[in-house]
Amino acid sequence: MSPKLKLKVLASRILRYFFQGLLILAPIGITALTLYWAFVTIDNIIPKEFIPEGAPFEFLRYKGVGFALVLILVIVVGYLSSSFIIGRIFDLFDHLLERTPFIKYIYTSIKDVFDAFVGDKKKFDHPVLAQIYGVDVWEIGFITQTDVSNLGMEGYLAVYVPHAYAITGKVFIVPKEKVKPLENISAGEAMKFAVSGGVTNVVRRETEDPGV
Repeated sequence: MSPKLKLKVLASRILRYFFQGLLILAPIGITALTLYWAFVTIDNIIPKEFIPEGAPFEFLRYKGVGFALVLILVIVVGYLSSSFIIGRIFDLFDHLLERTPFIKYIYTSIKDVFDAFVGDKKKFDHPVLAQIYGVDVWEIGFITQTDVSNLGMEGYLAVYVPHAYAITGKVFIVPKEKVKPLENISAGEAMKFAVSGGVTNVVRRETEDPGV
């Protein structure tokens, strides 16, 4: 084998090893950076630069203390909200924000998004196939409203379709007969498949044996 050919083979192997390493390290690195960014952002909610050295609350300057305090605060608020009396106070405050001009548009929009993902009124838990652009062309989406008659659309559904490789999406008003429920696929698997651009394998849920 000539030196020139050996060099070409070596370069090809190095390039292949580089991409193999990239495939392994890139998801790990991006995940780690995302978690680190979330940690630092939450930890810096407490403005440490305004806490003087030697002050009684100097321990708040240490990294991680702010994150721990925010985590504890969220847990405490969640616990208190389950109490009848404190829960009513939170409801009154919630009602006040929902009726305050201008603020209500921001507050209710953010609240509805959080409720859709993690609240008791979760919306993205009904994955479907929706026929939107043409015959035999289907989009993976999630039913967010089963009745849109208030929009003058009788017999239609509101279907949210997420975009691939993004946190955005679009809402389509689709006739009910053009929507197929995905019975054996969880909402999480359907969302992962749609956001990944269809490259992620879908794990089907096992159907229960009716005879059991």
